[in-house]
Amino acid sequence: QVQLVESGGGLVQAGGSLRLSCAASGHSFSSYAVGWFRQAPGKEREIVAVITRTGSSTYYADSVKGRFTISRDNAKNTVYLQMNSLKPEDTAVYYCAAGGWSTVAATYDYWGQGTQVTVSS
Repeated sequence: QVQLVESGGGLVQAGGSLRLSCAASGHSFSSYAVGWFRQAPGKEREIVAVITRTGSSTYYADSVKGRFTISRDNAKNTVYLQMNSLKPEDTAVYYCAAGGWSTVAATYDYWGQGTQVTVSS
């Protein structure tokens, strides 16, 4: 079992930055790829970024490429999402999830409770 807790969300103006953290507890966190997803009101949950178990490879949705950076520190059992140049359309609840390498939410085994990110124009 892996428990995930997100933090770092908040209210920021357009053009600003936030860093989200996903802290894991439980066994073998480094055995899992980790994805960040987001869900805006009335919309489906969508992939934002994914990182492999070792951090050697990453994936980004086109909408965040060049603005967001995913990274992980397995010694601290933590995955980060650095978000720069934020736009109002980035407003959503952001979730981290652990599982196999995938961009599909349904394939992930473990989820955090989510953290709200609100970007004002």
